[in-house]
Amino acid sequence: MTIKVGITGGIGSGKSTVCRLLELLGIPVYTADRESKRLTLVDGGIRRELVSLLGRKVYEGGKLNKPLLAAYLFASPGQAARVNAIIHPRVRQDFRRWVSMHDASPIVAMESAILIESGFAGEVDVVVTVSAPQDLRVRRVVRRDAASPAQVMRCMDSQMDESEKTGRAQTVLVNDGCRALIPQVLALIASLSQK
Repeated sequence: MTIKVGITGGIGSGKSTVCRLLELLGIPVYTADRESKRLTLVDGGIRRELVSLLGRKVYEGGKLNKPLLAAYLFASPGQAARVNAIIHPRVRQDFRRWVSMHDASPIVAMESAILIESGFAGEVDVVVTVSAPQDLRVRRVVRRDAASPAQVMRCMDSQMDESEKTGRAQTVLVNDGCRALIPQVLALIASLSQK
């Protein structure tokens, strides 16, 4: 039986770094953010529902009008919930399909910043939160995205508090720049392999 691991954490925590390490160790990783973007472009059901909700301009010129969608999403929690109700069920179905394609793998992982908030935690056997101090996360994202600290803080404010994420995790990997991350990932895999 394949063990499904959910990797989550706030922006700049190092989720992607952990997932790259897992992939280097031969563990397939489903990246929910990338796949939701792909599905938003190719899934006819998502396209129809978003057009019904936001009008034809949401797919201007055959491409997703990201500024329009983002403006709608961030206008209110209710509006974000409507969009999520369209996209998240398709991502869940796609993840299940993907897992079935990797049933020979003893361990697979899903990377999702909103693993808990989206309900995807119910799709995995183990929730792992990648944690890092807020000031370090801000510096990482400013450097990575060429964003201002204020922009990064607004994004952080819109996400679930890190203490809540760590409280809901079975395992917490600390990516603070002091503790080595690779031994923590190897210990995680060793503990999962014993299950």
